[in-house]
Amino acid sequence: MATESKTGLSGLLISGVVFGLALAMAFTGIANSMPDVWILPRIGPLPSEPLRAGMLGASLLVVLLSNSFTGILAARSKRLLLPGVAIDAVLLGVGLFAFWRYYVDTSAIEDGLFFFEPMHIWTALAGSACMIIACWRIWGAPLAVCGIVAIFYFYTGEYWPWLLETAPVEFVESAEDLWFNQNDGVLGNILGIMIYTVFPFVLLGCMLERTGGGRSLIKIAFHLTRRYRGGPAHAAILASSLFGTMSGGAVTNVVGTGVITIPMIKRRGFDPSFAGGVEATASCGGQIMPPIMGSAALVMADFTGISYLTIIVAALVPALAYYASLFVSVIFESRRLGVTAAPDVEGELAVAPQDFVNLVMVIVPVVTVVTALLNGLSPAGSGLVALFILLPITFCNPEIRRNPLLIFVALSRGGQQFARLLMAIGVVGVIVAVLGATGLPNDFAQLAAKATDSWLFLTLLLAMASALLLGMGMPTLPAYLTIILIMGPSLQQFGLAVLTAHMFVFYYGVASSITPPVAIAAYAAASISGSPPLKTAVMAIRIGVVKFVIPFVFAYYPILLIVKESGVAFDTLGFASIIIRLLLAIYLLSSAVSAFDVRQLPVWEIVVRIALAVSVLYVDPVLHWSSTFVALTFLAWHYVRFRRAPDGRTA
Repeated sequence: MATESKTGLSGLLISGVVFGLALAMAFTGIANSMPDVWILPRIGPLPSEPLRAGMLGASLLVVLLSNSFTGILAARSKRLLLPGVAIDAVLLGVGLFAFWRYYVDTSAIEDGLFFFEPMHIWTALAGSACMIIACWRIWGAPLAVCGIVAIFYFYTGEYWPWLLETAPVEFVESAEDLWFNQNDGVLGNILGIMIYTVFPFVLLGCMLERTGGGRSLIKIAFHLTRRYRGGPAHAAILASSLFGTMSGGAVTNVVGTGVITIPMIKRRGFDPSFAGGVEATASCGGQIMPPIMGSAALVMADFTGISYLTIIVAALVPALAYYASLFVSVIFESRRLGVTAAPDVEGELAVAPQDFVNLVMVIVPVVTVVTALLNGLSPAGSGLVALFILLPITFCNPEIRRNPLLIFVALSRGGQQFARLLMAIGVVGVIVAVLGATGLPNDFAQLAAKATDSWLFLTLLLAMASALLLGMGMPTLPAYLTIILIMGPSLQQFGLAVLTAHMFVFYYGVASSITPPVAIAAYAAASISGSPPLKTAVMAIRIGVVKFVIPFVFAYYPILLIVKESGVAFDTLGFASIIIRLLLAIYLLSSAVSAFDVRQLPVWEIVVRIALAVSVLYVDPVLHWSSTFVALTFLAWHYVRFRRAPDGRTA
């Protein structure tokens, strides 16, 4: 009993430290991003060197306390308690020392002449190792292994064959590439973008999630879709698209909305794997839905120099097309199962007047972000303005009035999420440093151009496969960054505009969360639906197949992105043409993968529909317009021929 009491007390103490430290990170992020539009004196931005080192050091401490090696080893055997404590202590000590040396030495570098010594490179390698180990602990092996391979390649590149051969590296001087600079490396530009731009939106998403707006959004979505036969599934799509654009994480979105939507979808008569697949597919799509789009869109804006407002405008039509495809897939599945509408929503999902009040907490921050961007405020400033406006609005919720401390809980939760994300970003910094120092992306671009004989399609396939493979089991952001650094020059060499190339890779980074074998969003949904994880992932791909097609569409038809940064001038007729054909392709593909339209589809008709879907999107006008005519005629024949069939089911 004494041991249990001691364990409980130490656990409570650790939780308190994590809570306080994450809350301090949140307040630091707010102060650092304080825009000059406030009446109060400007606080931020804080000095870069101590801010980056301090924020990363605090993040490492939060992660090691909340996901310690002590805990995981002690759970296996009490004899492993001391080794676990030793591992945590060494990681924390080495990490904090490396961050302190970054602050001291980068400050000295800026002051004047500076010479690197052996101590600096060993500090850089030790700090990089700490980030790789912490990333492996939180996000699993894929990204961590990439970091290990990158460091190994950095110092052995001169012995690699052919394209991979690099110039010899000065061992001591390489400390600057890995660690001691503010451009590349672990504490470089990408970390700066995360702290200065992304952090306010992470906090905003957690506030929206924790203060009641999210649940009311789900209830109202059920209310709006109650007259459709696929009601709960449609509601999951609608709620997840709106909630996901704010939360910015597929798994967070699944957990936040799926605990309500998935049981309701199952009760309506859908298969558990379908219920989980719909939620997983809709949840991961939240990251491509304007206006917030999670953290990756913010990083894209800083990384490309294209305004955040331009990026969210460009993302609008593809995102709407994707969610339209999900709605259509649910319609076909509902027809196949003979599910009927249930217009009365009762029980805990019945909409109360307070839900419409709570919905203000969702609508006002989104409108505020867009308005602030239109008025020239930076993305970070826009997110912070929305956060400050949201704070008093949360008191419209009686639960917040009864317990205002929930606001601090939400902010601390945001700090913890950000700390976990920075562990992955640190490893991305290692990869960025190696790629920048070796020049591998440019060499790869030249090789790709020769190997594919200027065939864009093969390069797009390679970029897609790379993003899907690297994105498995990790957040969208590091997957997107790593692939665009390697493949970006190749894509642009084929004539793709910068925005189009980045959006292409971003989409597949998002799609990786439902792609087996490590479909983290689908597996999270499967844990709620009770269906086999792999079956849920396959179902998610079936439902969301259009997500794998849309990037190719806007790669060949950049007018779909609307904005001039897509590389083409806007043409109304051309835009209308691709929209019509894209909607037709969505209908054909969704019915084909569901194997149902007005009736069960035979194999030959599935094949015909897939072939027609590809043909109507082909760039040759003769082929795509003739295919469009054939497709419309074929669908009309199907409807007229089978709508009155005795065994057919009409819409």
